[in-house]
Amino acid sequence: MAFTSVLDHDIKEILISPEEIDKLTERIAAEISRDYRDSRHLLLLCILKGSVVFMGDLMKKVTIPVEIDFMKVSSYKSGTTSSGKINILLDLHRNDLSDCDIVVVEDIIDSGRTLSYLVEYLKVAGAKSVKTCTLLDKPSRREVDFNPDYRGTEIPDEFVVGYGLDYDEQYRALPYIGILKPEVYTK
Repeated sequence: MAFTSVLDHDIKEILISPEEIDKLTERIAAEISRDYRDSRHLLLLCILKGSVVFMGDLMKKVTIPVEIDFMKVSSYKSGTTSSGKINILLDLHRNDLSDCDIVVVEDIIDSGRTLSYLVEYLKVAGAKSVKTCTLLDKPSRREVDFNPDYRGTEIPDEFVVGYGLDYDEQYRALPYIGILKPEVYTK
């Protein structure tokens, strides 16, 4: 695959091509459609900002009625340093939460802290059911016992960007997932 963006020079290697992303998204959507075919109220809950590209593609491939909503959650102070504290910056406000089967859509799971926290948070808030979905899983970085219900693929312990994933708000628009050159984020 040829590089085409001015940001491509910061990419060490393309890890997952647009075609591979499409296949992963198609598979996950089929699994969700199968598992929730009898759901009366399926809600895909996108965790902003990184998951918005994945969510956009995923919802188009789900073959059953689905609603979408958004939350913004942060556990990062800046760059690559995690604070360990979960901050809800944009909360989910719905009157029908007890009727919702929620699938939380995340771009990547590494420590597992954020999704683990959100699952419990949404259950306590009264959601009918809560499952999780991620495009990328980095289990080598797990700090809590957590496994997503739907998973695109496992990736190595590398700093990845593209397809919604960023470094300091850059690289989200790349159509692939690439490994960022270390010299970019260790300056």
